[in-house]
Formats: sequence, C-alpha cells, structure tokens
Amino acid sequence: MLIEEEDQIIQDLKQAERRRKAFEHLVSQYSPQLYRQIRRMVYGHDDTNDILQNTFIKAWTNIESFRGDARLSTWLYKIALNETLNFIHREKEMNAIDTTDTSIANRLMADEYFDGDETELQLQHAISLLPEKQRIVFQMKYYEEMRYEEMSKILDTSIGALKASYHHAVKKICEFFNNND
Repeated sequence: MLIEEEDQIIQDLKQAERRRKAFEHLVSQYSPQLYRQIRRMVYGHDDTNDILQNTFIKAWTNIESFRGDARLSTWLYKIALNETLNFIHREKEMNAIDTTDTSIANRLMADEYFDGDETELQLQHAISLLPEKQRIVFQMKYYEEMRYEEMSKILDTSIGALKASYHHAVKKICEFFNNND
C-alpha cells in the first residue's frame, strides 16, 4: 500500500463517520500479508484465521491509541506478531504443539491449504527448529522481504541484532539441509 493511501486511511479512521469504511479497507488491504506472516508461524489455516481475526479486533479496539509514530502497516504487523506469539505460547503451555519432525510434516500435509512439496516441508521443519527470534526474523526477511528498518520497529530490536539473527538463521538452515541430504 502506498504511504499516501495509508495516510488517507489514518485520517479516515480518526473521523467517526468514516471509521468503519476505512477499517474495512484496511482489513481488505492487509489481510493477505498478515495471513501469510501468521501462517508461516502457526502452520494451520483455522488457527491462522483466528489469529488474524484477533489481530483486527485488537486493531479496531485500539485504533484511537495509534499515534502514527510508525506506519500503520508496521503497527498491524506488530499486533499480528504479538497475537501469534501469544497463541504459540498458550499452545505450548497446554502441550498442544509438538515440534517433532513428524508433527510439523503431519500438520502441514493434513492442511488442505498446503500445496508445498518435500523441499518446502524440509524448509518449514528447519525454520521450526530455529530459536524464536531467529525464526521470526528469517520469516520476515525471507518471505515478506521486509527491510531491517521496519523489522526494527516491529520487534523493538536494533538493526545490527536483526542482521545477526538473520545471518545465524540462514547458517542453521543451510546446515540443516547439508546434514539431511
């Protein structure tokens, strides 16, 4: 979305009579990107949709507190990331998430929306083995092609630390593939 278009949505969101229409536009514009971001971390379509819905509910209820310090897209990505991490932590606490080789493969293959091949399954498994911070940084950089500056705002981390996390993640993924040939 263009910055000018985002600025217009922000202005419309601040006006009560235009808020609902502007928010509908916001949802239609950002749903695909946020869905992909969440899906890469959660692996299940239904859970992804629930988290996406929670993201937009949280954005709607907190739109008045949006100060404009960052882009609207950055704010939404941060909400989606927090909602996703909260979901993952809740699931881990309930012992509902199993991160073994077969669990990730089984969940992806069982999902009717997964259209990947064996290499994609291996990549997803390698990503799942990364520490949380490296996994998030890798997914944002590799899949979303997000700039380090934007990631820095979303993750509240220095650009140098993000570059190091990405470098370590790539190295670990390469090692995973080298060891699993």
